[in-house]
Amino acid sequence: MASERHEMSTEDGAEGAEETSGLSGSPERDGRSDRMLERKETGDVTSRTPSRSDKRNDTGTDHETESDRAGGTRLAFEQDSILPQESFTKAPRISAKARTREEEDELKRARREAQREAARQHTPPRGPLGRWWRKVQASPDRISLGMCIVALGVVYGDIGTSPLYTFQTFVAGQGGIQRVDRAAVLGMLSLVFWSITLITTVKYVLVALRIDNKGEGGIFALYTLVRRYGKWLAIPAMLGGAAFLADSVLTPAVSISSAVEGLKTIPVLEPVFRENGNLTMVITFVIILVLFAVQSRGTERIGKVFGSVVMVWFAFLAVMGLYCIGNDWSIFEALNPVYGIRFLFSPQNPVGLTIMGTVFLSTTGAEALYSDMGHVGRGNIYATWPFINIALVCNYFGQGAWILRNKNNPALQGVDGLNPFFQMMPTTVRYVAVILSVTAGVIASQALITGAFTMVSEATGLNWMPHLQVRYPARTRGQLYIPTINWVLCVATLTVLVLFKDSEHISAAYGLALTVTMITTTVLLADYLWHDKKRVGAVVFAVVFLAIQILFFMASMAKFMHGGWFTMLLTAAILYIMYTWDQGTKVERSQRRHMTAKECLPALDMLHNDFRIPYFADNLVYLTSDAEMRRLDTDIFFSIFANHPKRARAWWAVSVQTTDAPYTRKYSVENFGTNYLFRVRMKLGFKVDQNVATYLHQIMHELIDSGELPKQPSIYPKVDEDPQIGTITYVLVHKALMPESKIDSRGALSLKVKYAIRKLAGSPIKWFGLAPYNPIVEVQPLFVSTRSVPKLTRVRLHPRKTKASDHAQHTDQPQAQQPEE
Repeated sequence: MASERHEMSTEDGAEGAEETSGLSGSPERDGRSDRMLERKETGDVTSRTPSRSDKRNDTGTDHETESDRAGGTRLAFEQDSILPQESFTKAPRISAKARTREEEDELKRARREAQREAARQHTPPRGPLGRWWRKVQASPDRISLGMCIVALGVVYGDIGTSPLYTFQTFVAGQGGIQRVDRAAVLGMLSLVFWSITLITTVKYVLVALRIDNKGEGGIFALYTLVRRYGKWLAIPAMLGGAAFLADSVLTPAVSISSAVEGLKTIPVLEPVFRENGNLTMVITFVIILVLFAVQSRGTERIGKVFGSVVMVWFAFLAVMGLYCIGNDWSIFEALNPVYGIRFLFSPQNPVGLTIMGTVFLSTTGAEALYSDMGHVGRGNIYATWPFINIALVCNYFGQGAWILRNKNNPALQGVDGLNPFFQMMPTTVRYVAVILSVTAGVIASQALITGAFTMVSEATGLNWMPHLQVRYPARTRGQLYIPTINWVLCVATLTVLVLFKDSEHISAAYGLALTVTMITTTVLLADYLWHDKKRVGAVVFAVVFLAIQILFFMASMAKFMHGGWFTMLLTAAILYIMYTWDQGTKVERSQRRHMTAKECLPALDMLHNDFRIPYFADNLVYLTSDAEMRRLDTDIFFSIFANHPKRARAWWAVSVQTTDAPYTRKYSVENFGTNYLFRVRMKLGFKVDQNVATYLHQIMHELIDSGELPKQPSIYPKVDEDPQIGTITYVLVHKALMPESKIDSRGALSLKVKYAIRKLAGSPIKWFGLAPYNPIVEVQPLFVSTRSVPKLTRVRLHPRKTKASDHAQHTDQPQAQQPEE
């Protein structure tokens, strides 16, 4: 069963700001529930000083009785119910023994791991290698065979499909295979090899992966580490994140379509595709739709399936590369970087520096290694990258060797869209190559999709994007699934496919946005190294990689008019959402205030004992994002006292926090020395159901048993509610901008855009299962400073003649004065 994380806040209600998590579904109603919270005792919870309301319990009852008599209604609250409630109430109950099947499996797995770990501890390591391995397994870089397979399927799909189109683009850019000479091939191979080595191996594997935020990678996780060094760093972080998400839309389209088009190279199928021009697009459309549909199964399950296929794919790349190299080992002269530099500035290079745009295609999956680190772990990427790197280099060099042997072949000189990747294989092997390449294209899309999920989750934590429903299908918190983002990406990707139709036109727009992401990542990494007192390394790092990646960007700008405008448009749209959400949040936070118990208790105590006001509810529950236990949001205080005061037997402010442990169930209570005001903080694991109402019932029962909360019996039955607890009303608070607010046009627009997006982001009422409890959604004004409003001028009313007045004059009857309209 997939688990979910939701967020809710009194600051903006439907958006929320407190991250919480739990399993999807509703609590069991068969008399038992599979949930139990463990009370986390504190001094403030266990010891309570008598309050003024405690001392007035007896007199308060008398006053209430007198008030009820005065109104002609006397409710015998201390009497038994007039109807047997047990016959039809279905109140949720708590069981310490009830667990989900998923939780039982997790406990068994934890026991097995503990036993294996105990056995390893009793077995002394053998030699230096054994001691090193034990040290690695005890560190965050722990390696496991299963997760290495997952890493192959989740992380390397994008970079693994680069051989499909990199040299195809190179040959087309040179004017055909007949125009490619040895210097061009060696130069291109040299540029590809050193780009992979510097960008992927050095920058990302050796440097970036060492800089993580609690195991998470990606540009937003990196910004979280460096934002204390300067506010301006938010600009490259937002820009890079927006560009990465925009590129995530194009990657599935270009990877899968280019692989599916390989079916045209099979002689038997070639007539079919020639007669049906849109057949390739239809097949790609279906594959993309299925890919996004299975995302809810989780990247661990997908990765285990894909991982085995990717292992075969990269082994196939290496074998075919070595097969085509044959005895021509002179091709490895391209390892000398001089060939690449010489070709880059050679007059025989017809495209000039724009060749770097083609070279960049070989590194397009590098950013995914960093952004997907939280899904598979750093150690598993370290363990698998050498195999991936060797396979890629062998295949690229094999394609280069094949081009040199066949550049004078007349049968190939007239082939339109010649692809060395497929042409270098024997016809019998080509069938297997096409099947594997289609699968690899799907896997490449998976790498970007999982990276997009992580990036959106991190942007939500930074308050740069709306808070969305998040599910955790796997055991680790890093493997997540966001339904809204999944289907938005699906629709956008299918739109790209329909708009550009084939891989040739899609590739024209591909890669430009990703160069922006790499540049901004370099800026943030250099800033981190600088403040980590590695000043020389930071300067060298920034100079080298900014020079390379700016060159990539300038070369990719040649694609702008051929489709690059589309990715830049997507980047601008996502960037605008981030910016407006951030600015709107800053305006809201500027007015947010908190109250201490000393400030709010006198008024609440007076309202609690004011028997002239009927109860609004027995329990009034507010969900808040504030994790501090000894204060309250002014929004709650305003909601209680604004307009008609909301009197209750008890007021509750409840917040939910997420823990990294999957099955944590704890709570803390602060009663402020009263029996009517309670501050509750639930700590739930990211795999735990978000049954807030069920857990609150348990908390109320335990507080009644401990004497901290008075009993709340009712003489009337309450269907689907606890018969021992009074009525419960949940309140969600939304914010609205007042017309007279003194705020500049940019801030007002940011708030309007934020509130508009929030309406589309989903309702926390549904996420937390509160719909059956009929929660109240209140709209409160956003308290920013107000501007002066011009004074109204009073105008005297003048009588006017009517038919009635004329008739009165003729009959000499008194006339009523008619108001002026």
